[in-house]
Amino acid sequence: MLMNDSSQKALLCPGCRKLVSADELHCPHCGLSRPGAWWRHGFAARLMADGDQLLKVIIIVNVVMYLLSLVFGSRGLHLSANPMTLLAPAPQELLNLGATGTIPIDGYHRWWTLISASYLHGGLLHILFNMLALRQIAVLVIQTYGTHRMLAIYTLSGVVGFALSYLAGVRFTIGASAAICGLIGAALYYGKHRGGLFGQAVYRQVGGWVIGIALLGFIIPGINNWAHGGGLVAGILLGWLLGYREQKAASAAHRLIGTLCLYGTAAILLWAIIGSLGFV
Repeated sequence: MLMNDSSQKALLCPGCRKLVSADELHCPHCGLSRPGAWWRHGFAARLMADGDQLLKVIIIVNVVMYLLSLVFGSRGLHLSANPMTLLAPAPQELLNLGATGTIPIDGYHRWWTLISASYLHGGLLHILFNMLALRQIAVLVIQTYGTHRMLAIYTLSGVVGFALSYLAGVRFTIGASAAICGLIGAALYYGKHRGGLFGQAVYRQVGGWVIGIALLGFIIPGINNWAHGGGLVAGILLGWLLGYREQKAASAAHRLIGTLCLYGTAAILLWAIIGSLGFV
């Protein structure tokens, strides 16, 4: 006999991705309140439930913002033979789209650039290296912390890193590396705190990243070491404060912070694009 009763429908819980009844008041597996509620199954909820898709979206947004900086500032585009400045967007367009530092913050009162700057890059190799690094480290952090905590660590570490560089007097800065350093810091904390063979392997591998970034910071001119260091320390602290999956399951607070980071970043980047087009 066919049944059309909606109470018989089953779905994947947004919190733990296990099968539950649509009319459950709480997920029997993870305790999430009303796992079948409509607001838990919109685009943002589906995105946050799938780590691979979330990572792809972050990378796509970075690429789109880079392409927009090239298109909007095509008159000032630098077609240099130097590979480090190949396809470098015009500084004015980077400023319009949300670069941060003492110039945007003190001169234009753009505190929101502490978030937007993580999605801007100064050249083809800049974004290529950062996205390759993000692709490698974010997978580990998603596995160990979950999507909501990963996005919170990524976003807030970028903010802290750029805030520190602002306090240090850095005039103009961009790039995802401060946020990526936050993910590295969280993975470093995870490996050290977890211990065991796996934890030690993670700690050694991620420690190699820290040494490599530090060396590059001293060798290559123009790298914002303040932002890197601030992002790294913020990632360690956030890893400790938020906890990883084996310590504690994702809570409502974790999901709220991650969701706020998602919507807040989207709103700020949209505002930056509209402003760059001259509509505000």
